[in-house]
Amino acid sequence: MRSALTGGSRVRYTVGQAAVRFLAAQRSERDGAERPFFAGCFGIFGHGNLAGIGQALLEAELRQPGALRYYQARNEQAMVHAAVAYARMRNRLAAWVCTSSIGPGATNMVTGAALATINRLPVLLLPGDVFATRVAPPVLQELEHPGAGDVSVNDTFRPVSRYFDRIWRPEQLPAAFLTAMSVLTDPANTGAVTLALPQDVQAEAYDWPRELFAERVWHVPRPVPEPAALARAAGVIRSAARPLIVAGGGVIYAEATAALRAFAEAAGIPVSETQAGKGALPFDHPLALGAIGSTGTAAANQMARQADVVIGIGTRYSDFTTASRTLFGCPQVRFVNINVAAADAVKLAGTALVADAREALRGLAGALAGWSTPPAYRGEARRLAAAWDEVVSRAYALGRQPPAQSEVLGAVNEAAGPADVVVCAAGSMPGDLHKLWRTRDPKGYHVEYGYSCMGYEIAGGLGAKLAEPGREVFVLVGDGSYLMMAQELVTAVQEGVKLIVVLVQNHGFASIGGLSETVGVPRFGTSYRYRNPGTGRLDGDVLPVDLAANAASLGVRVLRAQTIAELRAALRQARDEAGPVVVHIETDPMIPAPDSEAWWDVPVAEVAELDSTRRARAGYERAKPDQRPFVGPEAPPAGTGHDDGE
Repeated sequence: MRSALTGGSRVRYTVGQAAVRFLAAQRSERDGAERPFFAGCFGIFGHGNLAGIGQALLEAELRQPGALRYYQARNEQAMVHAAVAYARMRNRLAAWVCTSSIGPGATNMVTGAALATINRLPVLLLPGDVFATRVAPPVLQELEHPGAGDVSVNDTFRPVSRYFDRIWRPEQLPAAFLTAMSVLTDPANTGAVTLALPQDVQAEAYDWPRELFAERVWHVPRPVPEPAALARAAGVIRSAARPLIVAGGGVIYAEATAALRAFAEAAGIPVSETQAGKGALPFDHPLALGAIGSTGTAAANQMARQADVVIGIGTRYSDFTTASRTLFGCPQVRFVNINVAAADAVKLAGTALVADAREALRGLAGALAGWSTPPAYRGEARRLAAAWDEVVSRAYALGRQPPAQSEVLGAVNEAAGPADVVVCAAGSMPGDLHKLWRTRDPKGYHVEYGYSCMGYEIAGGLGAKLAEPGREVFVLVGDGSYLMMAQELVTAVQEGVKLIVVLVQNHGFASIGGLSETVGVPRFGTSYRYRNPGTGRLDGDVLPVDLAANAASLGVRVLRAQTIAELRAALRQARDEAGPVVVHIETDPMIPAPDSEAWWDVPVAEVAELDSTRRARAGYERAKPDQRPFVGPEAPPAGTGHDDGE
């Protein structure tokens, strides 16, 4: 039935049509810049959403081109990853809608929802659901729960969504959508929002208030620091002899990199970076120490061990950042935590400054005017950073054949322009990238390490390129992740989206292979090999898998490289291609990247017959006592900072 106006202040649409019209009218604003909030809708259709959301998207495409553009995806998890990557590139000020059918299509999105919520990036999920009327249960793909008649598979979204609702009646839609938008545009509370839509309700018509579909602007706030909290934070920093900044993703999402640079330079405080915060300062800035933590640089970690005040800005202090709470070794270390989320601001018994990162840094700059660290301390940071940069240069030029992974990263870093983007997510490469990649732009480093989800890479690259079409996007993906989710290469071909995918083939799971050595389970289950009839184990010959041929079958241009010189030539050629390109190269997984000189807590079997496990347990027990609860410092340290007036 065609939608039709009923006259007056009401308009008659189906729930699906109303949803599409509402979403197309939403906008966001920050700092006076306004933009459409939803860039488009990824969708895979089935009986649970085709007649509702699918029909509405088709109608919009025919009657209102561009209002909410539909993009075809190949995997429901991947389309959520692409949406999340887009939101990250747009600093959470724009997002995508993802729709699926009920059943496996819906539950395929649960992993993507978890990734979005853990990384605090907005995405709206509209999975189809069971019949609200329950006229003929059980319907296809319905979960029959013996203890509850109102449970469906979509209830799995509840723990991984910032907001979840099921729209049993059309009347519930306006309130649910308004609440959803308030969560999606809340910088402290954003993540996946799931509105489960029963398939019969999607197709049901209702007389809606006309004003529901009027353009609506959601103002994204910049909370300012409370004066007393600002004074407390400034007082702690003034007492510091060896302060250190830990810059997290909140610095970049708040577009606070210029404020960070000004604050660090005025106060003379070295800056380290988390995975999400990498790029907060250019790698060659005099106060830039690079990555911190388990995958950090020796420079940042050495400074962290002696820091007496740690200023965390927009970080949630993951175990990788704190080296499982063993990194900050000063007995009297104190924390000043700047975060828009109150829960993160109080971590590690820190002095909390709940505010937007940019506004807090500007406030602290004023409160600390005239105070700075001694020149010798700044010089120490420069020397350590320079020494690490020499380590990086050597790792980029080992001259091995097959090449080391670090050499591949060096060649890609060399090929990438200052504003180009590297995308990665799982395996050994995120750790190597964190410590080795020379980042020059706040958006030049896009590594998903909150969930470290295998399969994110290609879909994430697609989302990053859709968000920033003027930047070249280099996707680094290992063979393990590629085999899990390469399908969105087809979407890139379909939409003419240019990606340069560097496919690193090392015949197994390199990251877990390395980890297995540290826990005394050497390389078990991490190599792609035939089962050996003689041993009964997976220790036969290497499998004859040709991932380059697989990529070519998906319609992309494929270039093969065996040496680093050939890789450099292939990357130059890839830049000249109009569409997506896959560059395939094999590496030696047994050549590690330089050591970060930090620990990560992964339990080791307490008793074992294997000598390797017993040795690993002994090492674990030596490291474990260094973990600290961080419930407060032993005593306030005496500061040695300098004031201009003293």
